[in-house]
Formats: sequence, C-alpha cells, structure tokens
Amino acid sequence: MKLSILDLVPVRAGQTTSDSFAASKQIIDTADRLGFTRYWVAEHHNMPSIASTMPGPELMHLGQGTERIRLGSGGVMLPNHAPLAVAELFALLTAVYGDRIDLGIGRAPGTDPITSAAMRGHLGEGRMVDREGQTIDPVEQFPQHVIDTLSLMRPEGLRVPLHGGREHVLKATPDPMPGTQPLPWLLGSSGYSARLAAELGMPYVFANHFAAGATTGMKIYRDNFTPGAYGDKPQTFVTANVVVAPTAEEAQLRSEPFMLQMSRLRTGGPMEKLRLTGDDVRSVMTDQQRMVGEELSANWIVGDTESAASQLEELAARFDVDEIMIQPVAGAMEGEDLREDPGRIQTLELLAGEFLKG
Repeated sequence: MKLSILDLVPVRAGQTTSDSFAASKQIIDTADRLGFTRYWVAEHHNMPSIASTMPGPELMHLGQGTERIRLGSGGVMLPNHAPLAVAELFALLTAVYGDRIDLGIGRAPGTDPITSAAMRGHLGEGRMVDREGQTIDPVEQFPQHVIDTLSLMRPEGLRVPLHGGREHVLKATPDPMPGTQPLPWLLGSSGYSARLAAELGMPYVFANHFAAGATTGMKIYRDNFTPGAYGDKPQTFVTANVVVAPTAEEAQLRSEPFMLQMSRLRTGGPMEKLRLTGDDVRSVMTDQQRMVGEELSANWIVGDTESAASQLEELAARFDVDEIMIQPVAGAMEGEDLREDPGRIQTLELLAGEFLKG
C-alpha cells in the first residue's frame, strides 16, 4: 500500500510561522527519504494553528532538495482565486519540479465567512459583478472555473470567443515541458464533487479526515466515471488523521491537542495555537470538548505501530484503494525543539517501517 501526507503546517504554542515551516521542511524531507508517494499542503485562512495558506509558494519552498516525492495542493480552494492565476502558478511549479506536481482543487472556502468574503474582494463596497451588474458567487461558478483551469494548463490552451467571430487563445505560462503538465485532482467531502470529478474524468479524493460519507462519495465517483484525458479508469484514494507511537498510551496523549482544536472548531470555541500534550491541553479541555473531540476522532487512526497498520489496511480494504493520505496530527511535548515535530516524524517513521520497507 502507498502512503502519502497531507500537511496543514500546524503551529503550536511557542512557535513562530518560521518555526512551523522549518518543522514541515523536516516532514517532507523525511517523507521523501522514506518513500512516501505524495506531500500535499492545504489552504486555510485566519486560523492561528495553521500556517498553510498559499499552497503554491509553500511547495516552491518545501520541495527544494526533494528527489522523488510528488508535490501538490490539498487543495487550492478555487473560489478564492482566478483560474488563470492558479494555472500559471502550477505551470511555474511544473517548470521547476517537472512531472511531480499535483493540483488538488477544492470548492470550500477554507475559512470563516468573513475571511472568505475578504478573499473574494467582497468586503466593504467591493463586489464581483457580471456585465449586467449582478453579484457573482464564485462557488456557483466552480464547475466552469475547474474546466477553465484545466484548459489553461493544456498545450492547446483555452479559446476565448470575441466579438465579430474572432477568438483569443489563452494558456498558462511558462509552457511546461512535454508530458509534464500538473496532474489535477478534485477534492471533496460530498456527492457533489464526486459527481463532478466523474463527469470530467478527473482523479478524485474524498476528505475522510474530516467528513463522513466516503463510501457514498466513492460509489458515485466510480459508478459515473467518464474516461478522458486523465485516464481510462477512476483514480482515487482517501485521507485519514493518524497518530502512531511506540505505545497506544503515547499515541492517545499526542492526539489530544488536535482533538481539542477540532472540538473548538465544531463548538465555536476560541481558536488559538495548538496546545502541548499533557497538562497544557488537559488544563483547558472541558468535559463537553472531550466528548465532542472523542466523537470526532472516532474514525482517526491512533495507536501503536501494529494497531495503526492494521487500521490502515482495513481502511484501504473498505474503500478498495491502494493509497492512503495521512494527516499526521501528533502533538508536541514540553521541551521538544520548536523547529521540529518529533511526534509527527515518529508517525511517519513507524508507518514506513511497516509499509515502505522496500
């Protein structure tokens, strides 16, 4: 089974953004050395515990020195950006890293409604409008924007009709080397994205790390897949939040900071940098937050190496996939280097010992 990584570039108590990116640089370098298949970074905004806001520039930095691991976005939240801007940024990444680039595209804003409005130029008097002056909602235009982004990255480009029957050919620059276009993936947590990916013949990933319903999404995608430019059969995998440690007790301990953060997100609690394991997190976690957190983490993979490996195999069998993208969510302990993430590195190394021995 292949393993890949989703990284939100987490920021914990005491860390600066510089510290968190130094820690994530160790994550990708370790993953590249151990034989992980992909390393994707997410797009989130206005969240103190997440430093990953702009996947493109982050990949340009984090990918330096890597040799084989695929670099991608998990994902670019397309309603926040113009299709041409996304296409050109990933064309540039392809010019630097060749055929190792994945463009994961999502429809969610990746933030709260006010920040989302700011990302789209909708604060104050700013409005995106059509030719008739009607307000445009980028989310409603998502399917067309996906099609436009894909077209802009193809060698033939996108043909834009003009008045008088003329047309303008527009394509992302720089031109990639032949055969090195970014591989696009549609990300989703509902049947909507599964159906769109199938209709466009795109690879598809279900966000199992934060949403239920992967079984339904996978079935919709596979049952409705249309062969096309990206292959003759469905390409898919699922995600999972994972913490692995030498003992189940340590794994549980390291899962608690992220558990608290997710419960606060669900219940409207204060958002802050991730707490440290032990007393730091337990001193503020209420009984309600623990209950919500335990409910949310019921489908996480938390345990010692043998248990975690078994759970990953069961997950792969349940969804009939040969690849799982893990989000390593192990928290840090007091005294650990601020520019390192020993718990997350430990998760990668223990799983690599089980699955990536060759």
